[in-house]
Parts: sequence; structure tokens; C-alpha cells
Amino acid sequence: MSHPSETISSAHTRPYAPGEIPSNIYKPNTPWTARVLENTVLTAPDSPNDVRHLVFDISGSDLRYLEGQSIGILPPGEDANGRPHKLRLYSIASPAVGEDGQGKTVALCVKRANTTDPETGVVYKGVCSNYLNDLKPGDEVRLTGPVGKAFLMPETANANMVMISTGTGIAPFRGFIHNRYNKRKGDTGQSWLFFGVQTRREYLYAQELESYNKHDGYHLVTAFSREETTADGRKMYVQERLYEQRNALLKLFQDPNTYVYICGLRGMEDGIHDAIRRGAVEQGLDGQALMDAMKAEKRWHVEVY
Repeated sequence: MSHPSETISSAHTRPYAPGEIPSNIYKPNTPWTARVLENTVLTAPDSPNDVRHLVFDISGSDLRYLEGQSIGILPPGEDANGRPHKLRLYSIASPAVGEDGQGKTVALCVKRANTTDPETGVVYKGVCSNYLNDLKPGDEVRLTGPVGKAFLMPETANANMVMISTGTGIAPFRGFIHNRYNKRKGDTGQSWLFFGVQTRREYLYAQELESYNKHDGYHLVTAFSREETTADGRKMYVQERLYEQRNALLKLFQDPNTYVYICGLRGMEDGIHDAIRRGAVEQGLDGQALMDAMKAEKRWHVEVY
């Protein structure tokens, strides 16, 4: 797998004016046809899940993006009603400089979505995820976007970032972390990354994420729900790791320079909220009020699917 460089030299990765956010440069009726450069399996060979790191060549296009945005994929073919398949959105897994450091590539992290009917045994295959994960280098794919203005990195200098993810929800945080420790090298804010998956076989980008441990202020906390348990014997989900780190996190939550990002499966928020409220009560704090204040100040960002 290629790794992003620290330099920016491409014309279409020019600096953004204050407040400028690229949006819908390519639309469904005018997509950009990109070429596949890489299709790398991220999960272990014995994992029941198939997650891929896909890199697309966007050189020659006007496509540019920021960390935290998404791009659209137009899968070929038609649905059961004879209509073209609808656009699917995926969080971008690369920093704004791309995998090449030149802004000429964009990457996605995609899990093959297959579900089996427990009664009939029929397997239903996700149209777009199977299409993407079956692509080979040299294949073409139609891209749209980028989209998204609410899940971007804070512009505030030295901001603290608390990033909470499950599964492929790690995608935007891969870009965040690269940006912070390569482009914003002078930043002194803390980066807490909580990453929950089923087993170490699904520990996506493990070597890369752990390589940042050398930086002061970087805290990587993993939760392997089918391999680890809490002190009282329950499965170790990401919210349990949050509760374990409650003292450090609650201190950060009271800092107006702290921003929280949650990305992953829909429904993960309830456990996170509960862990924060439980920890806050122990310290005589109102956890819900803390979260509400962060939301009101646009310092609490959620992207679930």
C-alpha cells in the first residue's frame, strides 16, 4: 500500500481561501471517470469480513477535497426496476494531498456488504461494495463529489480532537491524523483515536495508525469486541474504552478547544453517550450538558451509516 507524501505540488491542490470548501465539482450527470491504481485487502486472510483500500487516479480532473468529505460512486448496471443504480457515498480515506502527496489520487475504505437471510439462506450482495471490491488496477470507475461540510477538521490552531470509530468509520480519521502530523506539524493539540472492531483480523491500517505513537499527544485506543472483555466480563466495545479514559476525556470536554468526531455504524452513539454520562456523574458533572454545549458550539460531529 502506498503512503501519502508530505509535499504538495499539484496545481489542483492549491491552498484554499478561508472558508472555501470544495463541493460537487462532479455531479451524477457529469461524473469523472477515474482509473483504479490499487485494490489492497486490509483484513486478515481468515477474517469473515472483506475490507479493501482502494486508490483511484484523479490526475487530469478538477477533483479536490478535504479530509472528512465523501465522494460518490456510480455503479454500473440497473436495479430490479430497470433504472440505473443510484449513487453511493463513501467517506474519503486519504488526506487532501492524496496517497501520492500530489493531490492526484483519492482513496476509499470499503467493506463488502453481503447479508444472508437466516430463513432461506439466500445471500444478498451489496451492489456498490461488491462492485468496488472486485475492481482491478486499470479498471475505470465513475466518481462524483466531493460532498460534506459538517465533518471537517477544525481550523482552530492546536485543537484537541477526540475521534471515535468502528470498522470502516476509521476512513476519515486516517486523513485527519496524516494532516495533523505532516501538514500541521506545529500543532500541539491532543489527538485521541478510539477504534473498535470485532477482532484483530479486522484491525484496519494497524501498522500505519500505530506509527503515530511516536508523537506527543497522540493516543490510540483499540477495542476488539470478540477478543477482549471488561473487568466484569462484558464484551469490550469502543464505549467501554471511552469509559476507561473518562478522566482524561472529561477534562478535554470542558476545554472549548476540543472537538469530537464519531464515525461508524448507526446506533453506536447511544453507548458513547451513556459512557460519557456515567463518567461525568462520578465527577459531579452533567455529561449530557457537556455534550449539548459541544453540539451547540459545532464541536460535536457525527457521521454514521
